[in-house]
Amino acid sequence: MPGQQSIGAIKVETGTAYRKLLLPVVVLIKFRNYDRGESQMSERVAEVVRNTRETRISVRVNLDGTGDCKFDTGVPFLEHMLDQVGRHGLIDLDISAKGDLHIDDHHTVEDVGITVGQALTKAIGDKKGIRRYGHAYVPLDEALSRVVVDFSGRPMLTYNAEYPRARIGGFDVDLLGEFFQGFCNHALMTLQIDNIRGRNAHHIAETIFKALGRALRMALELDPRMVDVIPSTKGSL
Repeated sequence: MPGQQSIGAIKVETGTAYRKLLLPVVVLIKFRNYDRGESQMSERVAEVVRNTRETRISVRVNLDGTGDCKFDTGVPFLEHMLDQVGRHGLIDLDISAKGDLHIDDHHTVEDVGITVGQALTKAIGDKKGIRRYGHAYVPLDEALSRVVVDFSGRPMLTYNAEYPRARIGGFDVDLLGEFFQGFCNHALMTLQIDNIRGRNAHHIAETIFKALGRALRMALELDPRMVDVIPSTKGSL
C-alpha cells in the first residue's frame, strides 16, 4: 500500500504512482533557496575608478568570488601580496594602475590601497548580515603574523612589524604601511596587524597579507542568522 510523507505543510504520496510528485517539490524548494542566495551574493560586487595627477587606478572586487585575481600595476611585489589577499580571502580582484613609477612606487602603492578600500566599502553596502569581525594567525616557516579586523565604520590602523632589511627585491618595505593606512581609511575599518616573529622580510610580509585575506573572509562572510540585520547594537555602522 502506498504510504504518505509530509514535507513542511505539503503532503506527498510515496507509492509508485506518486513518486514523480516528490522530485519536483524537492527541486523547487532547493532552487528557491539557491536563487535567494545568488540574489544576495550578486550585490557584493563593486568597481571604483580613481584618477589623480599622480595615478590612474581601476579596481573591481567580488566579495563572494573564488580568489581569481588580475593585476596590472607595475609593482610586482605589491601584486604578489594582493594575490595572497584574494586567494585566501576568496575575493576576486581586478586591479589596474598607471602611476608615476619613474619617481618611485609610493603614490601607486598608497593609491591602490585607497582604491581597494573604496571598492570594498562599496561592495559591502549597508553591512547587513555580515559577521563584522575577523581574525587570523598565519605562519610561513619561521614567520608568524596576526591580523584582526572590525568593519566598525571607524578607520583605525595599528601596524606592528619590523623587517630585517629595508627592501624586498626592489620594493621599499616602508610602503606596506602606506598601503595599509590608505586601505584602512577607505574601507572604514579597524585593522590591527602584528608580526609576532620572523627573520625573513618576504616571509613576514606574506604572512601579514595572507592573514589579512583570512580575516577579511571571516568578517565579510554572511551570517544566515543575521539576514537583514546590521551587526551593531546601535543599528548603524
